[in-house]
Parts: sequence; structure tokens; C-alpha cells
Amino acid sequence: MLYLYSLGLFALPVALASPHVWSDMVQHELIDLVPSGFVSKGPAPTSQVLKLRLALVQNNIKGLEEALMAVSSPDSPKYRQFLTKEETEAFVAPAQESVDAVTSFLSAHGITATKGSPAGDWLNIDVTVAQADALFDGQFTTFEHIASGMTSVRSLGYSIPASLKGHLDFVHPTVTFPQDPNHQPVYSIPISRRASFEAREPGGNTTTDAVPASCASEVTPACLQALYGIPATTSTPSRDGDLIGVSGFFEQFANVADLKSFLTAYRPDLPSTTTFGLQTVKEGTNSQVLSQAGVKADLDIQYTIGVASGLRTTFFSVGRVVNLNKDGTSDFVNLADFLLHMRHPPQVLTTSYGFNEPDIHGSVARRLCASYAQLGARGTSVLFSSGDGGVSGSKSSTCTTFVPTFPSGCPYITSVGATTGIGPEVSANFSSGGFSNLYPTPPYQSAAVSAYLTRLGSTNAGRFERRGRGFPDVSVQGENVKIFNAGSSRLVSGTGASTAIFAGVVALLNNELEAVGKHPLGFLNPFLYSNPGVFTDITSGSNPGCGTNASRLLQDGIR
Repeated sequence: MLYLYSLGLFALPVALASPHVWSDMVQHELIDLVPSGFVSKGPAPTSQVLKLRLALVQNNIKGLEEALMAVSSPDSPKYRQFLTKEETEAFVAPAQESVDAVTSFLSAHGITATKGSPAGDWLNIDVTVAQADALFDGQFTTFEHIASGMTSVRSLGYSIPASLKGHLDFVHPTVTFPQDPNHQPVYSIPISRRASFEAREPGGNTTTDAVPASCASEVTPACLQALYGIPATTSTPSRDGDLIGVSGFFEQFANVADLKSFLTAYRPDLPSTTTFGLQTVKEGTNSQVLSQAGVKADLDIQYTIGVASGLRTTFFSVGRVVNLNKDGTSDFVNLADFLLHMRHPPQVLTTSYGFNEPDIHGSVARRLCASYAQLGARGTSVLFSSGDGGVSGSKSSTCTTFVPTFPSGCPYITSVGATTGIGPEVSANFSSGGFSNLYPTPPYQSAAVSAYLTRLGSTNAGRFERRGRGFPDVSVQGENVKIFNAGSSRLVSGTGASTAIFAGVVALLNNELEAVGKHPLGFLNPFLYSNPGVFTDITSGSNPGCGTNASRLLQDGIR
């Protein structure tokens, strides 16, 4: 479960202020229109209880970024000398003045907060809609998602006392509307339909002597071992704890029986009893009813374990928020906080879920990104799939500007795209790539991005942010991948497959480093971009969407 600590020192008795002390309210966040796809159903019931998070201003984000780069850059004397839990928390802990100001404001309204993160930069409160309206001078409203009928409570804007400016960063969820990540692979095709599928496979794939010809139409662990030189055996793990963590959201369950079938069929050299650990977050579960096995969860578990030859892997199953202020980003926050609570978080974290960047309010995105920076500073390689919608994210192809995905735009994670084919590998046409509108190009990739933009010239000018953080950082096989799901062998595709495969590779490298007494790789990007010669640039293929083929938009290798 997610551990919640009481405020302790933060909850000292505070003299109740008169209401007029907090009457100088100033608008803090505002969105002009109800997001597309939602409709207002009127004011929310005043007695409805909302679970809100208050994000306190973190005291030294710049220092955290500098510390992360110092332990992640190969030319730094501190390379791979990772920070402790306490050292990392010191960068993001709010100033005591901020804690006092916010808790005094809440106490004046009879509300007690609980500490929602190990550093104390999140506070949690349970309030009624009536209390929330009074606290934040807003109008919390019930909105319905037209396509699904799902309802949620949001406010198009809210205010805070002027005296809390510089102390309270934002309140969540308020102006960020629920957007469940696109969590399914591009397609899932039973093996029984393989003949018709192969009939529509694009031509041009050739094989090499080292890679079986069958790998041109279906990818297995044996294909990956031959294509990338991945060893089938590994050193005995030298570290207690998890080497790989697999994120599980939205009631996607990883099935042990499916893993056993997968290993029996595609890794017969490993014991079929090889399994994974389970950590549940916020009442998460992992049903073993075969019919409830998740395609995404099975894929992620089978290819991390299958590539990493059985290195210790844990599935982190995050429970769904079930009240009226449910929100996909809250699930991401819950998992990040759970991992940051751990004394020894996994060395590699792979996540096959994401959002369209425009759907996430900038304040929430920046706070999540800072969480990933904390994990990186402590030695975790944080990997996210780049997305499966080309340059349009999950938006309609009628979009006029390209849609970057999140967290791929966060500069503190490694974004993984998908390739297909084996002679040569080319970009899978569903694989997302692009440039963030929130984050500028980080120094570690500035030379690569500049060279790429020079080659690109004026192509698609005005349709993406040329000064943004570019992604993906690496690309790996992700089309026609064989898995077992709900007892049957299937072919699936998606950048989630690529991310799980790459996570297995990174875990193997970490294990070999630790076997000789060295530290793991940690945040990968400065190392990746300073060693371009160890990668093969993807120079063919396209990322269509938004009414364009977007040929060679990004997949031709920022790396």
C-alpha cells in the first residue's frame, strides 16, 4: 500500500486566524474553455467529498537538476555516485515557512492535511465541494466525458490567498481533466490469424545470417538476442532488491500462468517457474483469473523477464481512483510517491503508458517530471514509451500542429520508440516522436538536435517546437511481438513492447556492472548522447499523423 505519514511537526497547533486574514484572494490557475470531449452537468453536490493534493513550492529544483546531471554525465567526477534518499529529498522539501503558511490557511478553515510525499512537498486533504468552493473561491462542477459517460469534479479556475503565492504551487485535481493514457498496444492479433496478417505485411524486410528469417514477421526473445547480441545467460545478481520495476495501471493484470506459457515456448532455457514480485499501490490488485489478464501487463512482464533472463522483477499495480475526482495523472503521482518512499527503488523502471502533453496542465507535468529526476538522482533508469500515435499522439489526424506526448517530453527520463524490420530496422509508423512544448532542448542533446534540425530544413515548419526537448531517445523492436495473453499466443505491437525490451537490456548491463563492484547506470541520457557510436541511427520510415506523413520527423536518430 502507499504509506501516508501524519504531518508530525507540520501539524503543531496553530491559532485560528479570522476569516478576513485570508480574504485577499488572487486567481492562481485558469482554463478558458471546457476541454473538448467534456460537457458540464452543473454544480457538483455540495456534500461530495473531494480528495485534493496541495503541491507546496519545492525549495531547490535547480539544485536537483544540477545534482542529477553531475551523477549522470560520464565526464563528471561524480558520475554514478548517486544521492541518498535524504539527500534527494532535501532538494524538493518545501521551506518551513511554506509549510507553516499553507497549514495555517487550512487550519483557519478547520481542515487538517496529511503528508503526501516523503519530502513533504505534497499535502493531502479531504474536503467537501462546499469546503473546496470556499477555500479556493472556485465553483467545482460535475463534468461528463461524452464518449465514456464517466463523470468527474473539476473547476475551470481557482484562487488562493495572495500571501500563499510562493508557498503553494498548485492544487490538484482542479484544472487538469481526467485523461486515461492510451494503454493498449496498437493491435493484438491471435496467432490463428497470422496468415492473413502476414499477407498484408509491408515488403522490403531482409534478414542477416545471424537473425532467423522468421524474425522479419514475428519477434521473440531469440530474435532479440540474435539482432542485438543480448546474452542468454547472466551473472548472479549481486544486489538485494528489485532490478526491474514494471508499472501497472488501469486494472491491467500480469498473469503468472501466461508468463509460464511464454517462458516454456520462447525461453525454454529458463525455469518455467520463474516469476515476478508484486507491490500494490493505493489498493491496487493483480487478479490471476486468466480471462482478466491484461495484454499490456502481460507484454511488459514477459519481455522484461524474457530479455533480462529472469533477473528480479516486480510488478507495481496501482489501484484506480474511484471517486468523482478520479484522474489518470493521480495514478502516476501515486506510483512516483510510492517509489520515492522506498529505501531501495528498482534500478530500472519501465512504463508503457503516457498522455498527450497538451492534456496535462504544465504545473502537474513539471511536478511529475521532478519526481523522475529524484529517482534518477538516486540511480534509477526511468524509461517511458514514446506513444503509439505517430506525431498526433492520440489526437485525431485532423490536428494542425504535432502533439508531443508526456512523460516523453520530460528531460529526466529516457523515451523509447519502436522499430520494425531487421535488414535494416526502420521506424514503426505508429511510433510517436517529436518535440516538447513544455521543456526546452536539454544540453545533453543540443548537438544532436541541432544536427537533426539542420538536416530537416524547413520540412513541417511551424508544426512543432524546434526549441523543445526531442524524443524518443532510443528505439527498439516493437512490431509483431509474440506474447501469451489469457492462455493464447498472440502478436502485438506498440512502443510499450520496445520499452520493456530496452528495460531488460539495461537491467542486464546494470547486473554486469554490479558483478564487478560498480554502480548501475542510473539516468541514461547524458551517457547515451555522449556515445552515439554504440547506436545505429534509424534513417528510414515515418511518423504519420496530423494530416502529414511526417517523414523522418524524429526517428532518424537524435541519438
